[in-house]
Amino acid sequence: MRVGAWTRRRSMWLDIGLAVVAAGECAWSAAVFAFRQGLGTAAVAAVAVFGLVAGSTLLVRRRWPLIPVAAALATIPLDAGYTLLMIGLYTLGAYRPEGVASRFAERRAMSALCAVAIAETVLVSTLTLGTQQQEALRQGVPEYVLIILSVLVAVAISVPPAILGLYIGAKRRLWVALTERAEGLETELSLLADQALERARRARMEERTRIARDMHDVVAHRVSLLVVHAGALERVVHKDPDRAAQSAKLMGDIGRQALDELRQILGVLRTVEPDEPSTTPTGAATGVGAGPRGAAGAGSDDVADLGLADLPKLVDESRAAGLGVRYTLGGMRRSLPAQAEQTAYRVVQEALTNVLKHAPGTDVEVVVAYVAGGVALAVSNTCPAPDLGPAADRGLPSGGNGLVGMRERVNALGGTFAAGPTAEGGYRVEARLLTVS
Repeated sequence: MRVGAWTRRRSMWLDIGLAVVAAGECAWSAAVFAFRQGLGTAAVAAVAVFGLVAGSTLLVRRRWPLIPVAAALATIPLDAGYTLLMIGLYTLGAYRPEGVASRFAERRAMSALCAVAIAETVLVSTLTLGTQQQEALRQGVPEYVLIILSVLVAVAISVPPAILGLYIGAKRRLWVALTERAEGLETELSLLADQALERARRARMEERTRIARDMHDVVAHRVSLLVVHAGALERVVHKDPDRAAQSAKLMGDIGRQALDELRQILGVLRTVEPDEPSTTPTGAATGVGAGPRGAAGAGSDDVADLGLADLPKLVDESRAAGLGVRYTLGGMRRSLPAQAEQTAYRVVQEALTNVLKHAPGTDVEVVVAYVAGGVALAVSNTCPAPDLGPAADRGLPSGGNGLVGMRERVNALGGTFAAGPTAEGGYRVEARLLTVS
């Protein structure tokens, strides 16, 4: 702000100084012209005052640059105002005026103003040769030489200032345009940087959500089976040792499967991109690119390969945990995209896990049907017995993330998802995945 104020103050004093010089030149030249023409004292004084007023118009040259030019053209017939003319033409070309004056700042208009100034100067010089150039005529200088000199002088005091003003004005406008463009680019870069930060933040949040969903889907089902078998083992360990041994063996198998799947997901989190140094561990954002399917895929190749063909094994595991599962596969079988296969498997897996948690011992019906444009899934269970639900809830707490994860997976593929209690007291999960064969 101090620099701007100093610049404005300097420009003001410069205009005042130029106005004083131009006013003095106009007043003196006009008064001398009037005196040589034999006019009276009053006329000489009036002409001098007119010259002072005309020269003072330079005070407003930056705001209204056409006024000094007009004042100069009005004083040239008095053989004065040449300084005013030069400064006025320069200002008109150097500054971009507004309104009517903007039409006179163009090249054609400036050329016309210069032509008028030259014509006036030559005309005045020609008409006043007898009074203004008496000494030159007495020395034998031809009149045409004096006229040629007046033309050259008129061109010198009008054309160069106009050309210089136009050049300075074009340079100033170019500088302003470049400055505005640079500021615009800086603002755009700032916005792009903010958008990049926002995209990175959203990518981190989405990756965290994906990892949480995958961890939940992969581990929760196995852990739920472990808890169910542990409860059964506790009840039969003294009554039926053979059955207890079988349950213990199943628990061991399920635990190993859970560890293997968990190891696969953690292995993805440690995956390094090929173009990065091997010593730099990647975070959640790297896991997106490392997975075979990106955000919609699972954590690794083995986990992502789970699909509709693995549902019978999943159903057998649930049956071994005490669920009466009936599995139905309908429609014309065909290959589906890997993302759709995996999502269908996860939906059924999570639905069966929820039944193990909240309705153990109930009958479950799993229906998978190939339909036009995709696959439809439905998992429903009967009403749980009153004495089983509370015990299951105490043994298998729920964080409420299962339904959210299923909905996110289905919506990511453009499908539809619905879940809620049935009229008979059970629960039903439905999903329809839209795919392209």
